[in-house]
Amino acid sequence: MSPVEILSALNPLDHFISSNFQKLPGNSDASFDPVIQDLSALIDNRLDDDKIFSCLPPLFRGHPEIHLRKGIIDAAMRAGANEVDAERAFFVADLSQVYRQHERWMKNLPEITPHYAIKCNPDPYVIRLLAALGAGFDCASNGEISQVLSIGGVDPSRIIFANPCKATSFVRSAARAGVNTMTFDNADELYKIARAHPGAKLIVRILADDSKSICRFGIKFGAPLEVVPSLLSKAKELGLDVIGVSFHVGSGCYDPAIYGDAIRRARDVFIMGSQVGYQFSLLDVGGGFEDARFEAAASVLVDAINQYFPDRKGIRLIAEPGRFYVSRAFNYINDGVYGAFNCIMFDHQTVNPYVLSLDGSFHISPSEPLSLCSVWGPTCDSIDCVCKAVELPEALQIGDWLGFDNMGAYTICAASQFNGFKFSNVIYTTSKGGGDEARRVLCNFAAKGYGHGAGPY
Repeated sequence: MSPVEILSALNPLDHFISSNFQKLPGNSDASFDPVIQDLSALIDNRLDDDKIFSCLPPLFRGHPEIHLRKGIIDAAMRAGANEVDAERAFFVADLSQVYRQHERWMKNLPEITPHYAIKCNPDPYVIRLLAALGAGFDCASNGEISQVLSIGGVDPSRIIFANPCKATSFVRSAARAGVNTMTFDNADELYKIARAHPGAKLIVRILADDSKSICRFGIKFGAPLEVVPSLLSKAKELGLDVIGVSFHVGSGCYDPAIYGDAIRRARDVFIMGSQVGYQFSLLDVGGGFEDARFEAAASVLVDAINQYFPDRKGIRLIAEPGRFYVSRAFNYINDGVYGAFNCIMFDHQTVNPYVLSLDGSFHISPSEPLSLCSVWGPTCDSIDCVCKAVELPEALQIGDWLGFDNMGAYTICAASQFNGFKFSNVIYTTSKGGGDEARRVLCNFAAKGYGHGAGPY
């Protein structure tokens, strides 16, 4: 058999990048031109980095666009050297964006402590940053609890085991780990907890209207109000401590008004609890927070809480945001629906590609002729379609690169290695606007001895 020949790309990248740089979609910092300001760093591979945590990759500096282009240049060099898998997909994660989202949360919902939903994106840097910022965590499995506790610096009281239907072994493991706060929505779960963790602090998860969300949870989770009194009576009979109420309006809620109805339902359950003999002390308003509608959702929540819980002395308020923190923090290129683009199938997302390199250059002329195209993933499965119809430059050829913004939520977490394709690497950076603050928070966390155990995932 003849030896395999690895062909170089038709368009190997020209290391001369035009100073007539066209700002690409997704760049939010209009005053920052990464190509012009950091051209030498891109070419010479001298971008500053910090090795903050011994078990994690370095944390670079600079706009994500810098690192997208640097990754493409590196891939072109590896392809030119006949390296296998040179074009492997990768993420660029901007931790400054996560920091800015936390600042935004604390400004708009200062009374509600966020508990980051690990399932959305269990990224090790994101978890460490939010832990250092004092956030709590919403965990749905024993593995997620272990991941949070393994980094150190997070007391088990900052974790809510927010899965109403847990394996008995998971309940026992939570008890051993000191994680006491957990949800339920059915009588079977109460019997299970009574046997495996009788000292748990329970939260009854009620059914909320999730008809205005991308991903609806009501078909699986949440007790209808008419069955809540019997559940609370059963918990009392079993000697269990129910401390509060939770709900979830669904992932990706596009009608913030729905939070008002959910708070009203929660108030009714507080009254039901007092009738059984409980004095509830916790209200969990769940997740569903969309980046573009966050301020509107926060306003509805604040108004509803003031209306239905005007005297809330002794009541702790928490939430379970996920995509709000990470969706915009991760940019991505080169994969399919079995990888990061599983969000198309499982999270009902529509993704929009843009051109990162064309004909060996990062300069994309706005007058470039366009053509209707489809974009496909790398596997041999015919369902692996990323975009069925999208307009892209007619001149695209092998060796050109496409990018995708807003790829931080429900992407990495559900990726597979189907067809032999590996999980994607993540390059971490901090950019302007929160970058120095995020680094300082992480460095202080590391200096206390936290975050060095347990590697990526």
